[in-house]
Amino acid sequence: MKKPIIAAVNGYAIGGGCEVAMMCDIIIASKTAKFALPESKIGLIPGVGGTERLVRTVGKFKAMELVLTGDAFSAVDAKRIGLVNKVVDNALDEAIGIGRKIINSPLHAICSAKMAINFSLEVGLSEGLEHELSLFNSSVSL
Repeated sequence: MKKPIIAAVNGYAIGGGCEVAMMCDIIIASKTAKFALPESKIGLIPGVGGTERLVRTVGKFKAMELVLTGDAFSAVDAKRIGLVNKVVDNALDEAIGIGRKIINSPLHAICSAKMAINFSLEVGLSEGLEHELSLFNSSVSL
């Protein structure tokens, strides 16, 4: 997706639901939200990018703990480890508010920024800087 995707988690994001949330660009959770990747408890592993996205977000050691134990964790814990952006009373209202802020900027800038950030996760610093400059130069010429 070229446009930003905001997840609003108001309940349980367990297994595939947690993986879908991690596919988004911003995650807002309600205070009562719960997260888990419990697949190991039934002889599986997360199969929709859960291990790949989690380790890039929270680091190796925390990802190991969460995936290997399969234990559920709260929205507050998810925020503490960097998995969610905010913990609020109503995740949907907050997500809509953030979306309204984003929509006020030119779409090409938002899409280019998202592309640059995602690309940086796949490459080294110098290649990322080169890509960022290319996107910047493209936006200046519009």
